[in-house]
Amino acid sequence: MRQTWRWFGPHDLASIDDVVQAGAQGIVTALHHVPNGVVWTPEEIAKRQQEISVRKDGSPSGIAWDVIESLPVSEDIKKQKGPWREHIANYKQSMRNVAAAGLEVICYNFMPVLDWTRTDLRWPLPNGGSCMRFDINDFAVFDIHVLERRGAQADYSNAVVDEAARRHAAMDDNTKKALAKTITTALPGSTETMSLDRVREHLAEYGSISPEQLRRHFVDFLEEVIPVAEEVGLRFCCHPDDPPFSLLGLPRVMSTEADYVQILDAVKSPANGMTLCSGSLGARPDNDLPGMMRRLGDRVHFLHLRNVKRDSDEMVGSFFEAEHLDGNTDMVALIAAIVEEEARRKAAGRKDHQIPMRPDHGQDILDDLNRRSQPGYPTIGRLKGLAELRGVMRALEHGQFGVARA
Repeated sequence: MRQTWRWFGPHDLASIDDVVQAGAQGIVTALHHVPNGVVWTPEEIAKRQQEISVRKDGSPSGIAWDVIESLPVSEDIKKQKGPWREHIANYKQSMRNVAAAGLEVICYNFMPVLDWTRTDLRWPLPNGGSCMRFDINDFAVFDIHVLERRGAQADYSNAVVDEAARRHAAMDDNTKKALAKTITTALPGSTETMSLDRVREHLAEYGSISPEQLRRHFVDFLEEVIPVAEEVGLRFCCHPDDPPFSLLGLPRVMSTEADYVQILDAVKSPANGMTLCSGSLGARPDNDLPGMMRRLGDRVHFLHLRNVKRDSDEMVGSFFEAEHLDGNTDMVALIAAIVEEEARRKAAGRKDHQIPMRPDHGQDILDDLNRRSQPGYPTIGRLKGLAELRGVMRALEHGQFGVARA
């Protein structure tokens, strides 16, 4: 695997110097300041590449921009409303511009309204650290009592509805506002934030869009952009829904292996692939991550390796961001499947035999607790995760003992 590091630009608390010291081989980033639907210009792309190429003292960093995460798909494209055709034309031009700059991998998602969603961005851990958490009861408080979505109660079990009512009654106004901000404020990588009224507007517009129709819109989008990807040598990889189940009554179309198979089969092309995110998919108990890698591995263009610990095996339930080798996903088995896939690709002479990977998310520990970095992206917590993953990789790739023996 090619070890990469997500970086949010010059304002990221983790500097390029930090990334180099962490031993990452490449950068995962985007032009977060460019609004969704607007063309990424050659000038802005080159500026970001230049920022990555140098350390604080002006010396070469030795690393480059490897993966785009994300080139956002606008809500207009997902809903096929407003200037969505113009947005697709702009998306294609952005693809041509990044390919001309030497980039080859684009990670994106097709999640409606909310990107990845958590109810607590700094949930305290027994060891004194903190992590992100999704609590279904707190989310129900927001959905039923704060947002006041019509019919929301029907989407939850009686136990969750009752617990949400109890928690809501115990909350003061500041706590309710904080919960709403956590859920609706754009997290790193997004260019938009939304008020409750804006969320309600989106929900009203999506009210008539079924999962089947959203999937049709997704296929329509891919049928437009994948030919361009093939033409210019780009590999497209869709990130799964996070969490991998419906929220706010919105349709979800990339939550399971069956979802991926349907999309990959609908637009058959080596350029149309997946981002295998073990944390997002692992929040759902019926997703077999090592099995998915073995069965769909030839279309995996990007890897997010992280782990979550589910509170229960309920299909829609609470979880928190665990240590990378802990949690409900057998990370060693997953990495073994990845190493095997890379060996197959190398034997077949594939140019992309080394799959880019980044240590996704991390717990806030040590100095991270004082840095207050972007939620989920602490420097030391991710460094710890990368070191753990690197150790597993090195062992499994070992010529004498590993799974990819010559």
